[in-house]
Amino acid sequence: MGDSLLCRNNIGKCLYTCAVRPAAIYGPGEERHLPRIVSMAKLGLVPFKIGNANVKTDWVYVDNLLLALLLASMRLLDDIPGKEGRPVAAGQPYFISDGSPINTFEFIQPLLKSLDYDLPKSWLAVSHALYLAKIFWAVYSMLYPLLNRWWLPQPFILPAEVYKVGLTHYFSYLKAQQELGYVPMVSPREGMAATISYWQDRKNKSLDGPTIHVWGIILIGMISLFASGWFPPIGPVPLLRSIGLMLFRSMFGIRLAFYLATAAHIGEGVYAWRLAKRVDPDNATGWFWQTFALGFPSLRLLLKRAKRVGVL
Repeated sequence: MGDSLLCRNNIGKCLYTCAVRPAAIYGPGEERHLPRIVSMAKLGLVPFKIGNANVKTDWVYVDNLLLALLLASMRLLDDIPGKEGRPVAAGQPYFISDGSPINTFEFIQPLLKSLDYDLPKSWLAVSHALYLAKIFWAVYSMLYPLLNRWWLPQPFILPAEVYKVGLTHYFSYLKAQQELGYVPMVSPREGMAATISYWQDRKNKSLDGPTIHVWGIILIGMISLFASGWFPPIGPVPLLRSIGLMLFRSMFGIRLAFYLATAAHIGEGVYAWRLAKRVDPDNATGWFWQTFALGFPSLRLLLKRAKRVGVL
């Protein structure tokens, strides 16, 4: 009560506030939602959609949110003629969005498609996704002291993310329109086009790579080939050696296959480094090491980029 009397009796000495409640924010430079989605899609770690196609949520383009913030700040002024000391927005909440609720996976599909990343076709029920998310939540809760370590990857999925994409939740911005004058100035189509352009440019300036499945298959294959050819017969080595002998007929064949594979990786790595000097010079060293480790699956991505920019 004392604060209210102070505001009424001392014009200009009050801090008026309101709550602007944005939907999920997207647009060039956004670092909360889309970077995680894109990085997981790049690694092939989006194996299913959650919920069903009828689930809808809100999104808001960054310029629309900025407009809402500017309008809200103007409606907090207490020196408007005829309304001195009575800001329209003081103490009020406002939901802000593009006004076009849409399924999350339908929303991100144009972006992932433009980046040549796959979006799954299968759906996972919310209850099953939530069960999986709680497992990750429990594991990462136990690893809490280590969460700031660079080598610990982000959790695959968490309960909050399941609720965000698997349950319908969106709100009307009618109150913001009536009291603030808010109307989205950028349409969802225009906002996504600008976002796609930003992410394509960002991809062209970064080191692209195969999915985590390709990493696993090739690295495990090379390590297994080396182990079967040189390691003593302990643990899984006898099984690996038996498979190697079945494929290459002799120990000499196993070792020759490893030498040839290594030589191919080195040659592809050198070629990737020289090509990247023309296509992506800032990441040339990265292209060498990645291609040295993975061989042609990495080189193929660089060749596609070289063709796209007209180098080949």
